[in-house]
Amino acid sequence: MAGDDLGAIYRRYVDCLNAQDWERLGTFVHAEVSHNGRAFGLAGYRAMLEEDFRQIPDLRFQIDLLVCEGANVAARLWFDCTPRGSFLGRPVNGRRVQFAEHVFYRFEDGQIKTVSSVLDKSAVEAALPS
Repeated sequence: MAGDDLGAIYRRYVDCLNAQDWERLGTFVHAEVSHNGRAFGLAGYRAMLEEDFRQIPDLRFQIDLLVCEGANVAARLWFDCTPRGSFLGRPVNGRRVQFAEHVFYRFEDGQIKTVSSVLDKSAVEAALPS
């Protein structure tokens, strides 16, 4: 798949997430998707995302950097949000935090099959009092 095509698919996937259009998620995500080495399947992946939006009502995925090569996408996503309760093991309780997620996707048949991601936990910790 050409990088431009994959980039366009990925951007539509991010739009789907931001719209919380869970019925369309299967258009972009493979039925056997895994996340950080855990086989979630589409239902588990959807449940994870729905929980993210419950914990962070103003969650919005913003693409800061996007690189596509072959069947792979690498992205730096930027978040500026106010999580409820605890986030990444820290008591956030509605305070504003800004952080990045570095994520790598492997596509198969035009859908996301594997996801590997790391959140910039140090940025969240730096934004909060000890």
